[in-house]
Amino acid sequence: MNGVTGRMGTNQHLIRSILALRDEGGVELPSGERVMPEPVLVGRNERKLQALSEEHDVERWVADPDLETVLDGDEEIYFDSQITPRRPEALLKAIDAGKHVYCEKPLADNLDTALEVVRAAEQSGVKYGIVQDKLWLPGIMQLDRLIQQGFFGEILSVRIEFGYWVFTGHVQDAQRPSWNYRAEDGGGIVDDMFSHWSYVLENLFGRVESVRCHETTHIPERIDENGDAYEATADDAAYAIMELENDIVAQLNSSWAVRVNRDDLLEITVDGTEGSAVAGLRDCKTQHHSNTPKPEWNPDTPKDHDFTEDWESVPENQVFENAFKVQWEKFIRHVVADEPFPWDFEAGARGVQLTEASYQSSDENRRVVLDDLEI
Repeated sequence: MNGVTGRMGTNQHLIRSILALRDEGGVELPSGERVMPEPVLVGRNERKLQALSEEHDVERWVADPDLETVLDGDEEIYFDSQITPRRPEALLKAIDAGKHVYCEKPLADNLDTALEVVRAAEQSGVKYGIVQDKLWLPGIMQLDRLIQQGFFGEILSVRIEFGYWVFTGHVQDAQRPSWNYRAEDGGGIVDDMFSHWSYVLENLFGRVESVRCHETTHIPERIDENGDAYEATADDAAYAIMELENDIVAQLNSSWAVRVNRDDLLEITVDGTEGSAVAGLRDCKTQHHSNTPKPEWNPDTPKDHDFTEDWESVPENQVFENAFKVQWEKFIRHVVADEPFPWDFEAGARGVQLTEASYQSSDENRRVVLDDLEI
């Protein structure tokens, strides 16, 4: 597990996924056998690795930025949650060493490099996958259930509202690392979030066929972890319109410079001919055609109708596990029991393609069409 000392690597992948699976007695296979994951923590900071291993009773850790020691070992899976610019080289080394590879997104910081990784993985015969955690969030799973049941009729449009106020560090400490706001370190909200939007849209509604995007840096200066001011060279907000398969239009607002006035940090609104839904991270609510009110526009009279009361909550009807843990289980079963795992590097490359096209659209102030990838 490389890069596991970072926030996501520690909390979601190590503690809430691999260590949680260890505590449960491993991953159960169709045969009834169980596979026990044994993590080896890898990174660049020896002090952090040692502290993490001692805190969570992980026996093995290696400070090896070149990966030579760990890739010569017997471990079957290499996992990467480093910052994006370091990821492709490490993945290519692991593939060349014959390891099955699983990684965070984005797959790379440019499409050509992402496709190089895809081709290397496909030609090697190893198994490979990319994290697409939001597909297993309770709210999105409930939304997907509505789609599968035909609740919406013909889906017309999708709106994604994501973001929150990230403090600059001048008065209150920032709640995100400073590299997120430096383009030279792989930062930027388009780089960070559009790979997410790519797989969410693709898995629920259809592939993105074109994008019209405007990205910007609303806050030009922030304070880093050492208390020093630095120039924010990466985008902290992006506003996009995307055309999907089946003539569905998606509107996406993503911002670290917005204050939340909605039910959750992420909301996905879907409108269809027979009904609409709004999904957050954990909840989903609907309004069917038969329950839709008939408002009339009249700004001269006070509002006398509470539109929020017209929506009904979707029952959970199941126990939801941690989204990262669910996908880890699926990938381990893919490696050991050859179960299908469609969330592959080609899907990751499409996320990078959308990111690159969005930046191009913003730079050139035009709509950009996404062609089929040539693998």
